[in-house]
Amino acid sequence: MKAAIYARVSTEDQAKEGFSIAAQVKRLEAYCRARGWEIAGRYVDEGFSGRSVDRPAYHRMMDEKEQWDVLAILKMDRIHRNSKNFTLMMDDLREWNKEFNSMQENFDTTTAMGRFVMDIIQRIAQLESEQIGERVKMGMTAKAQKGGGPLGSPAPYGFRYERGVLIPIKDETVIVRRLYDSYIKGMSLQEIATTLNDEGIPSKKGGIWSKQAISKILKNPLYTGRIRWDGIISQGDHQSIISERKFLLVQDRMSRKAKNTGSTRSNLLERERGEASG
Repeated sequence: MKAAIYARVSTEDQAKEGFSIAAQVKRLEAYCRARGWEIAGRYVDEGFSGRSVDRPAYHRMMDEKEQWDVLAILKMDRIHRNSKNFTLMMDDLREWNKEFNSMQENFDTTTAMGRFVMDIIQRIAQLESEQIGERVKMGMTAKAQKGGGPLGSPAPYGFRYERGVLIPIKDETVIVRRLYDSYIKGMSLQEIATTLNDEGIPSKKGGIWSKQAISKILKNPLYTGRIRWDGIISQGDHQSIISERKFLLVQDRMSRKAKNTGSTRSNLLERERGEASG
């Protein structure tokens, strides 16, 4: 079996006894010899934190997976200090049929017991991640029901964030009001988008306008001073730039147009079926 030896030391680790690169590599080489493994490569990241995967030797090692069979490290925190990154790495190794061995913790996927232990560890990490997600969602739901500030979404067209509060952008709010007025007067989504593009007015990210982008703005109650999250609509603490009456007029027209479009499609399908049967 061919082994990839990985050693890492951060700036704060360099002063600690036993954490030096030389010490890690020496112990790993002896361990591989005792296991009868051929050392296919030595990968060293010096001065890099284990909390990030932005490490040159680590990336090179993962890119060279075809050259080795097992990844050997001295201790778990030498490879990752983040459970999410560790889980992603293990998924990658499993997909490539590679093994993993942490010398000090005796985590060894080359054995049945080692694979069982690693599976339990990953399941615990997954459970922790899902529980965090559930707690975040519960907190966001409670905040949405209570009303108040934004709920983590990026600032929409017409606004910017300032100390966590949505602040109107004057030039963009003029465009938002224009979109609503144009749609109420009978212009289609595509006609509105084409007009804005012809006039060289950039979208939120500086690109061209699409009818989907126009529709998103016209359907968003945020412009009336409210916040929508996961089906819950509550009063926000930001300034409204569209009246409730104008917003409801737009929703009514969009609803009627959607019904008419659906009815037209149904009639066309019925006609096509009739022609086919005839």
